[in-house]
Amino acid sequence: MDRIDIRGVELEFAHIPGPKERAPLVFLHEGLGSVSMWTQRDRDWPRELCATTGRAGWLYSRRGYGRSDPVADVRGEPRGGAFWHAGRHEPDYMHREAWHVLPELLQRLDVNRPVLIGHSDGASIALLHASRCPVAACVVMAPHVFVEDIAVQAIDEARRLYEAGPAEKGLRQRLARHHADVDNAFYQWNDVWLSPAFRRFDIRADCSTIQAPLLAVQGLNDEYGSLQQLREIEARVPGVQTLELASCGHSPHRDQPEQLTSAIAGFLNNVR
Repeated sequence: MDRIDIRGVELEFAHIPGPKERAPLVFLHEGLGSVSMWTQRDRDWPRELCATTGRAGWLYSRRGYGRSDPVADVRGEPRGGAFWHAGRHEPDYMHREAWHVLPELLQRLDVNRPVLIGHSDGASIALLHASRCPVAACVVMAPHVFVEDIAVQAIDEARRLYEAGPAEKGLRQRLARHHADVDNAFYQWNDVWLSPAFRRFDIRADCSTIQAPLLAVQGLNDEYGSLQQLREIEARVPGVQTLELASCGHSPHRDQPEQLTSAIAGFLNNVR
């Protein structure tokens, strides 16, 4: 893995080579994800998708995830006013990633008008980025455009499992394989999602400004969200394509990789 300095914070990234004449795929990970989490279960789905679509790919771990630098004082009082915040995340943390960090990272990597492939939190970041910045297309898997009770309940259960103890195959131990500072990764996500202020998170109005081709994907057995997420996007983005996957939970690229890859390849067929 390589690292890149963005205003004093080093972020882990990886590159999948491919043709330069097509817009590259940029993968945006979930709330507990990282570069290495995309390839867990011994399947390199990003590389498979790049090969199938004939495109290059870029992956990176957001600050505090994977081997990227940690969030300073991740459970302390929030302190903004600078490019990088310190302390606990505030409800606009995905907006900051989409509108400040990601544009600067893409500029440094010399990536213009990418195809965004976002999962969960990464899907919300992709929607926010596409609402203001030029992209060739956008694929969002299990997006959050507003906060549902089902998500809060699942995230509260994730905290219980994380703090349950040092079981050999417990959640904390599994995540520690992918994050240099596993507590930094877990609590920056978990604390903000369980905060009362985050219940007001709502990006439906932002979605109404998206002009790029958009594919929204939801598993029918997603424990973190319902099909209402897709319905809300459909109501605001003309021409959006949706895909509902049976026998699929919160991670379509793990639960139904072949069906998902085929759908994305078809969706991107006419996207340069």
